[in-house]
Amino acid sequence: MKNPIHASIITVDQARAMLKDQRDQRDERFPQLAPSGQYILPDYRLTRKREAFKIRRHTFLKKHFRSYVAFDSDNGQTLWIHNFSSLSEACFWLNTGLKPNDTDSAGSYQGWKEAHVTEIEALKDQLRAQHQEKKKPVAAPKPVTVTTVKKVKHAKSKK
Repeated sequence: MKNPIHASIITVDQARAMLKDQRDQRDERFPQLAPSGQYILPDYRLTRKREAFKIRRHTFLKKHFRSYVAFDSDNGQTLWIHNFSSLSEACFWLNTGLKPNDTDSAGSYQGWKEAHVTEIEALKDQLRAQHQEKKKPVAAPKPVTVTTVKKVKHAKSKK
């Protein structure tokens, strides 16, 4: 494989920290972003709100099931962000810089997707594992009742 996917899955807190880091260094001549690389935030959507005669632009992350936000800060100075409806589209953009509808004589989205099936499935498995980890109920300790206290006292007195 000549161009492997280097994207990793991040959490909402990490994504907000990246957005804050970008906003803090907006006016610097040569910004140095703390996390550089390619990241994907699952189940969120990026929205922007313009205020004050479109001078200020505010960026928000909103919960949106089966939506992906791709973050690309490979050069360490610029944070590129896009919304995608599928994980493979987000990986395609991070890997090639093209969106699925863009035309490129070197290859197409379908050809790229077929070449990177195993890597995309590995990312999907990682997402499923994270989702299952969130769904597991935390076993809350049972409240102490009179019968459990009596059982404990009887067990100690038999010794």
